[in-house]
Amino acid sequence: MGKPKVAIYDFTGCEGCELQIVNCEEELLDIIANIELVYWREAATISPDGKTPVDCDIALVEGGITTPHDIERIRKIRLKSKILVACGSCASFGGINALKNDLPLDEMKHLVYGDMAQHFETIPAAPMRNYVKVDYELPGCPMVKAEFLKFFKWLLLGKDKWELPRYSVCIECKRKENLCVYDKGMLCLGPVTRAGCGANCPSFGAPCEGCRGLVPEPNVNAALDVLTEHGLSLEDAINNLKMFCNAEKPVATLHTWTKK
Repeated sequence: MGKPKVAIYDFTGCEGCELQIVNCEEELLDIIANIELVYWREAATISPDGKTPVDCDIALVEGGITTPHDIERIRKIRLKSKILVACGSCASFGGINALKNDLPLDEMKHLVYGDMAQHFETIPAAPMRNYVKVDYELPGCPMVKAEFLKFFKWLLLGKDKWELPRYSVCIECKRKENLCVYDKGMLCLGPVTRAGCGANCPSFGAPCEGCRGLVPEPNVNAALDVLTEHGLSLEDAINNLKMFCNAEKPVATLHTWTKK
């Protein structure tokens, strides 16, 4: 049936998830050998300009939706793509972009653009799934290289079902026998964050900052016990969660879960 056509697009973000694809290095050669790359602005010189989405089997898209133009463009990409994949935290659930959502838009525009604010259109930052159907999400800031390679191989082989881990980063920490960073006086979001990164930050002595989003049905009461034991509160954890999960309204979500 021929090689699947793949297009890679970006919206508001640092383009770190696209760089992760480049970082696949030797594996990237195998990927390119098994696909037809029809658009990738960051890493390939291909004729389409990206303003008019091309027909493709798989669209890998990074970045958050932050302008009216973004909404129009992601809908066109969706129409042109058989499979749409959100790559990274910004595309999957809003990511760092959504920090601006706590400010009135006019105030935020003035802080960023000053006297030129009136020339820039913006809307509250949101993930792609708020506007179009997303088939798969690969969270993380950036998305995890090993997970991307595993997923893309699965996608090309046409296997039946793909699922992200449904347990927390704490499980991965325990498997690695890491010293808990709470015992180092840090606030870690590992108890409520989706696993899949290999507990990368805690493994290097840094706290988890929640870049992979909330784990489904986290044990918030257990996490609250850990926070309380170390002189911290749920509000402290929520404030840290806003770094990546602000568009998911972690305040309301976690307070709801504590009542279960």
